[in-house]
Amino acid sequence: MGDVPLVGVEEEFHVVGLTDRRAAPEVDRLLERLDGKEFFPELQRSLVETNTPATPSLDELRGHVRRLRASLRSAAEPLGLGVVAAGTVPLVDLSGEDISAGARYERMQHEYQMLVREQHICGVQVHADVPDRDTAVQVSRRVAPALPALLAITSSSPYWRGHDTGYASFRSMIWQRWPTAGPPGDVTTAAEYDAMIDELIASGTISDAGMLYFDVRPSAHLPTVELRVCDACPEVDDVVLIAGLFRALVGRARADCEAGAPLPRVRHELLRGAAWRAARSGLEGDLVDVSDPRAPVLTSPSVQLRAMVAELRPWLEDTGDFEQVTELAEAVLARGSGAAAQRRAFGRRGSLADVVDDLVARTQGEEPRTTPPLVVPVAPELLAGYAPPRYDEAVDDDGKLRPAYGWLFRALERLGPRGLAAAESALRTEQRARGVTFGVPGVAAGEDGERLFPLDLIPRIISTGDWEHLSTGLAQRIRALEQFVRDVYGRREIVRDRIVPAAVLDQVPGRTRSGTLVPPDAVRIAVGGIDLVRDSDDGWVVLEDNLRVPSGIGFSLMSRRLIRSVLPDVESPSEVRNLDDVPERLRAALAAGDPHGPDGEAALLSAGEADPAFFEHRLLAEAMEIPLVTPSKLQVTDGAVFLVGAGRRRRITTLYRRMDESELATARGADLRPLGRALLAAVARGRVALRNAPGNGVADDKLIYAYVPEMIRYYLREEPVLASVPTLPCADPRAREEVLDRLGELVLKPVDGYGGAGVLIGPRAGSDELERAAEAVRARPAGWVAQDLVGISTHPTFTDGVLQPQAVDLRVFAVQSHGHGDVPDVDVLPAALSRVAPPGGMIVNSSRGGGAKDTWILA
Repeated sequence: MGDVPLVGVEEEFHVVGLTDRRAAPEVDRLLERLDGKEFFPELQRSLVETNTPATPSLDELRGHVRRLRASLRSAAEPLGLGVVAAGTVPLVDLSGEDISAGARYERMQHEYQMLVREQHICGVQVHADVPDRDTAVQVSRRVAPALPALLAITSSSPYWRGHDTGYASFRSMIWQRWPTAGPPGDVTTAAEYDAMIDELIASGTISDAGMLYFDVRPSAHLPTVELRVCDACPEVDDVVLIAGLFRALVGRARADCEAGAPLPRVRHELLRGAAWRAARSGLEGDLVDVSDPRAPVLTSPSVQLRAMVAELRPWLEDTGDFEQVTELAEAVLARGSGAAAQRRAFGRRGSLADVVDDLVARTQGEEPRTTPPLVVPVAPELLAGYAPPRYDEAVDDDGKLRPAYGWLFRALERLGPRGLAAAESALRTEQRARGVTFGVPGVAAGEDGERLFPLDLIPRIISTGDWEHLSTGLAQRIRALEQFVRDVYGRREIVRDRIVPAAVLDQVPGRTRSGTLVPPDAVRIAVGGIDLVRDSDDGWVVLEDNLRVPSGIGFSLMSRRLIRSVLPDVESPSEVRNLDDVPERLRAALAAGDPHGPDGEAALLSAGEADPAFFEHRLLAEAMEIPLVTPSKLQVTDGAVFLVGAGRRRRITTLYRRMDESELATARGADLRPLGRALLAAVARGRVALRNAPGNGVADDKLIYAYVPEMIRYYLREEPVLASVPTLPCADPRAREEVLDRLGELVLKPVDGYGGAGVLIGPRAGSDELERAAEAVRARPAGWVAQDLVGISTHPTFTDGVLQPQAVDLRVFAVQSHGHGDVPDVDVLPAALSRVAPPGGMIVNSSRGGGAKDTWILA
């Protein structure tokens, strides 16, 4: 490793009164108690700046940042003052009378008026060594596309003058008002840069070179390039992370300069748009990826930050920073932005004083003092007329909010119906930008020709205790169903021991010959989706098992990203489980047991754009970084499966099947020959793993559902953790007689139905419907089951401009991978999907007009 470029930091801090928590113009008194070599006044007399020495080590840098913050505290506290590292503080006056002394500041106040009065904002600036000013100019241009991500990491200014601005970094919105703020100028040499400065001074726009407030610039007084886009950071680790990333970005840019690589051709307005996006949502919403300026895309912060660290690895390793920067990046993704932390502090009691106290503590690396959440009554405007017909998950029988929803409704109440309506409009715009659709065959598109995935604004909350109970029960259920599928296509011991009658099993539509071709040691249920409902505080019931091609994981991931984007000021508690690692966990489960081991290659197999869930297929493939393929791209040669295209072919050893088994059987491959039979032969020979396995429909049949509790007892020697709905198979004469007698009280379901099709809810059916249903049962008894009507819970849902109680279920996903011996490991993913029935309805399926909610599972 050669000489490590030095890096240094300038931090700006707010001075606040510890009694009133307001910005305090007391910096002159504070500086009297400090060493003037490292502490300086700023434009406003409520701001103070520190400068660290330049160091080669991030650990040394961290030490200096902590030392200087501790010195500020020691000087401030005897004066009744505190210091805050954040882009803004919530409580501040814009009197214009608190400008620091000096001719330069007085001239700025006269020239720029309100812009100066608004400068109660703080940033963190990072300096990285460069050999000369020509290099500094080149580096500034080359690193510019990466800077919005750094702004998102540091975003810490949601509150301004007593209000939530709806931005994660409102500081940057104030900063952008300066005429010379934003992306660096379109110059390529130091001479051109200096000429630009002269032209701006001559025009009267600025008075000196220090007033070029670009997001990144050559330093006006040091041999460095200076990062200026970031908010001040409450967490010291975030300062260190930004310094490490920026130094690596500069290192890469210098290497590109030396190699003669062309400058990035990203339009100025696109860079400004990407910065605006980062300021709007911080780490809690999607960012604009401009790595390919011809096709900018929205990506999650976790994807973008991890990709940045991976791309910068050679330069991070050169400086010895890779491991530390990787750890700090994962930590900030798990913790969220400083803006999110402030909103959580405010959400506990609705007090901006609590926000300031939280910031004072975090600035010194201390745990903020926790205050008990404030119990808030029902928001009268939002829940006026809200009358649940049965158990409601957010509102109790007395019309009061349940405790888990108090903080959420405090935030929603601030928005009110008009704010929610605006957010709903923004949500549809976001969906169009991302192409978040769910097409339903036979159902017309909207007026604009689109079939947007119907997503509701109001999140659903699942408590820690509920999730532990559900996770345990679902893992148990998946293990039993896996053993059942293996047994059915093997020795049929469950039939021999008379747990499931042979007559029942032989009539199951999902039992197929292809299921017998799967190797006996293969994991058949790689991804299971289990539908549940609740009818009381603790009454969770399994409604249905989905073991063929269950959809919803991708929609759950996107729902979280969308809701965060349009409701950034409705910040979830820090305890909400993060979904960022879900694609990695899904990918790991799919790859486990790959015939080629860790060297194998997976792909997601889809029927293509005609599939209603094609958006999800594309999203999951991108998130798992595996190819998305259709049958027409595959070819089976010598028993092996290849992805064919662009004059080359790649061996595929694991296929994540997201198309129906019957479609696959008739599909044609890249050579125009039938693909299904050849693919199944490759599966039988262990040359490719097909997940989920063909033939799984034998276990998620509505007739077999009735026997799952006995399966659990038979295979696992355990009592079922989760209840099932009592089910009457009409193939049984006594059960059929009871069904026909009680048809008006029961829910009748076709055993081979999908998506709620053919379901009859007896209490809601007319006499003609009941008679037709009875005739169908008599004509084909084996095709029907009946269940008791479950009182599905309701949840506040924003429909037609008001909150309405609408029925909800919960689809939870469990993935299996090869574990110890013959028993697979089960991982229950936190990417659960809450599905919502239309107003007054009970069927939640998207194909029947249902929608979905973001689901917040508390850790």
